[in-house]
Amino acid sequence: MQNIIQKPILSEKAMKHTADGRYVFQVTSSSNKIQIKKAVEDMFEVKVKSVRTLLVKPKYTTKYTRKGLMHGKTALRKKAYVTLQSGFSIELVGVDAASE
Repeated sequence: MQNIIQKPILSEKAMKHTADGRYVFQVTSSSNKIQIKKAVEDMFEVKVKSVRTLLVKPKYTTKYTRKGLMHGKTALRKKAYVTLQSGFSIELVGVDAASE
């Protein structure tokens, strides 16, 4: 279960949702909503109301260097928006700094 949640996403947009009880996590691309819900409930000891997932497509880049034209891309990622039931919260790094 621990391998399903890779890391929390601590961007400005994700921190706005924490006041509503919504948290954003990067998860493995093969996991489903039921597995994500169980992993969050076991890891943080909270009750999950709903889980929404989305795939973040890779971005392609091109650079001009001394060695010539170089192509690259970012990795495919899967994000999960987890909404908790009222009365529950998760303590993440950086939440206190965002609220002040």
